[in-house]
Amino acid sequence: MKIVIIENELYLAQSIASKLGQKNFETEIFSSITDAMDAKGDIYLLSTTIPGQNPVKFIEKFKDKIIILIVNYINNDTVVKPLEMGAQDYIVKPFKIEELIRKIEHYYEYKKLQQKNDFYTTLLESIFKEVDITVDVEQLDLPLTLYTNYQKVADKVALLFAQKHNTFLYFIDLQEENWQKEVEALAHNQIGYITRVDKLKKDEREKLFEMLKEKRFILTSLDSSIETPYENITLNSNNKLYDHNNILTINEYVQYIIKKFQYQYPDTELSKKLGISRKSLWEKRRKFELFKKK
Repeated sequence: MKIVIIENELYLAQSIASKLGQKNFETEIFSSITDAMDAKGDIYLLSTTIPGQNPVKFIEKFKDKIIILIVNYINNDTVVKPLEMGAQDYIVKPFKIEELIRKIEHYYEYKKLQQKNDFYTTLLESIFKEVDITVDVEQLDLPLTLYTNYQKVADKVALLFAQKHNTFLYFIDLQEENWQKEVEALAHNQIGYITRVDKLKKDEREKLFEMLKEKRFILTSLDSSIETPYENITLNSNNKLYDHNNILTINEYVQYIIKKFQYQYPDTELSKKLGISRKSLWEKRRKFELFKKK
């Protein structure tokens, strides 16, 4: 991690750099904001009280990075406006270097978590892109049992529920040996996403239902004949074609290939890979209602 220090008090800047160096941080010092406009770093320690220097353009340029303000006093120009523009935090002189390091480490870890969250959000959107659901997740009341013929349908409902209600779900897989401890640990103010009740024996299900009293959760089952004491909805989907744990019929396989790859390959190549003619490919499209969208 590289930390760029923009501070005209050279002794202070060198002292900060020395202490950060002892923590294995790479540092670079600039005595003016103008000189630091092309600096490359992960975190910027920016003094907003350098005479004749305006931090506005600097913050606009680096607002996607971590900016911690170094100030002599707090007012609208030194702290309030810079924070509104995108700076993360500030520290007032004189300060202990340990306090500054805590801020640096905190915001650096927070930034990494943001990046990780963005990655997994994008990944999940890609994974569930072809999974269709017809339920309004905002209208769901908990506790709830979701019956489905395709686990990803329930997974998508749970994720959308969490997004719509701006909350977190605590995942519990009933196929895991430690599921009882995880259910016990589920607090009353938490929401559980508990999958595959169909994998439990009857006595285990009864024990689960007893443990879940007064708790909030979404429970899933791939077997609609299994009864639970909760409100329930059934969400079956043709997207089960994408569940590679199932063996597809020839027609299901052809349908899967057409739907997944028809925008990646021209008809000539797609029909060749399927071992059928272009006319047969067109007939399959008509049968499965999988016409290309222009």
